[in-house]
Order: sequence, then structure tokens, then C-alpha cells
Amino acid sequence: MAPFVSVIVSTYNQPEWLKKALWGFEQQLEKNFEIIIADDGSTEETKHLIDSFIANSSLQIKHVWQEDHGFQKTKILNKAIKVAKGEYLIFTDGDCIPRNDLVSTHLGLSRPGCFLSAGYFKLSMKISKQITREDIETQRCFNAKWLLKHGLKKTFKINKLTSYGLKEDILNTFTPTSATWDGNNASGWKKDVLAVNGFDERMQYGGEDREMGERLMNYGIKPLQIRYSTVTLHLDHERGYVRKEMFIKNKAIRRVTKKEKRVWTNYGIVSTEKETDAAN
Repeated sequence: MAPFVSVIVSTYNQPEWLKKALWGFEQQLEKNFEIIIADDGSTEETKHLIDSFIANSSLQIKHVWQEDHGFQKTKILNKAIKVAKGEYLIFTDGDCIPRNDLVSTHLGLSRPGCFLSAGYFKLSMKISKQITREDIETQRCFNAKWLLKHGLKKTFKINKLTSYGLKEDILNTFTPTSATWDGNNASGWKKDVLAVNGFDERMQYGGEDREMGERLMNYGIKPLQIRYSTVTLHLDHERGYVRKEMFIKNKAIRRVTKKEKRVWTNYGIVSTEKETDAAN
């Protein structure tokens, strides 16, 4: 029996992009999964969109929301993990359209003691806006020729969209890119994520996903590279919430994680230091 899957989708005030992502999940070849939308303080517009999908779509959706107090993606992801019913967790973002094999590929390549590092393909704002529901339902938006026709510049990365079988295996094996936990397309076992206490809630934008992956590796979980096996289309958007100090703080936390080979954060799902800080 395949394990039940929870797909955790992070979002913040991007209802148009989230709509396209959810249309992508409606096309999945694997149907036995739930979606947890980890909402970092979006307005009512996003809530109305999600409510509409809950009422009219075949998708099993839960909406986990918290108030907007700046970039707190790690905090809302931990809340989503706690309500997830799946033994296996797939993480992606609400600005990423999943190809129809995303859930089935993660499930098929899952292994005990491992996490999967999959791929994404960045699109321009022009192409992001052009993609329609029909383009997603027919999956032609994942077709390299279709994208080139709509203004995509041809680079080596287009292989992410055209690799299957032996070519896919070769590129996964010999890519110079390390297998890391990237939040827009990664997966692992819930018991392993809980064993390292989830995401470090001190962290904001910039490597916040990778830090948990580094603790998983310190814990003995092996990262498997599948960036050419299944992809998401990453829709373009501004990042007005990004601050230089976020990167500085995050790099300092990651340095400690690597140097001390930490597997646990006191600022994760189980609140220890957070409660101490609040008391003081």
C-alpha cells in the first residue's frame, strides 16, 4: 500500500498564481492526496478563492492561515505539518504550477531514509500571465515548443521539461547542482521532518527551506536528486518583503547548523526556546 500523501502549498497574497497552481493539482495522475494551503497572512481574496475550490473542486483542501506579521513562512509551514494526515509530505509554493506527474513521481521515487530534491523551471512575467486553465489542463504549458513559441529563451535548463527515461537518469546523476531541500519542490517522510522538529521559525527569506534539509542530512537522511524527473513552472513575481538583514541572519543560523551538525531546532514545531523567550 502506498502511503497517503499531504501536499503542503505555501502562499501569500498571490491568488491568481495560487489558482493556476490548484488547477495543476486537479490534473494529477495520482488522486490519493490532500492539499494543505499554508497561508502566511493573505487577505480575504485568497480565502474566497480557496473556499471556491473547496466547494467546487474534487481536491481535498485544508486552509491553514495566520495573521500577517511579515515573512513567517517557516511558522505557517510548521502549522501545516501538524495538521497534515499524510505519512509522506510534498512541499511546494503557490506560485508554482505542478506538472501532472508531480505527486506520482515523488511517491514512486520515495525511499525510507531519504528525501527528494526535485526541479522547477522559472518563467518570465509575460509567459506567467499568458498561461490559461486550458493550457494547464492540456499540459501544453509544460511543452518546450509551446513555451519557446510564447517567448521563452532557449537554455540548457529546458532539459528539465524534455528529460525522460535514460536521459532523465543521466542528468539527475551528473548534474553539478547539489540535492538540497528547496521548498518549491521537495518531499520527505513526516516522521523524519518531525524528528528534526520541522522548520526553524527564526528564519525568514533566504535559505530557510535548505536549513531544515541540512538538519535532515545531519540526522542521516540522504538527499536524492530528481530535478529532471518532475518539475513545477515557477511563475514570476516581485519580492517586496525581502530584506538584506534576513539573509545575514539566516546565513548565521545555517553556519551553526553545519558547524555543530545540528539535527534539532529549539525554534520549530515543538516550542521550547520560543516559550522561554515569551516568558522572558
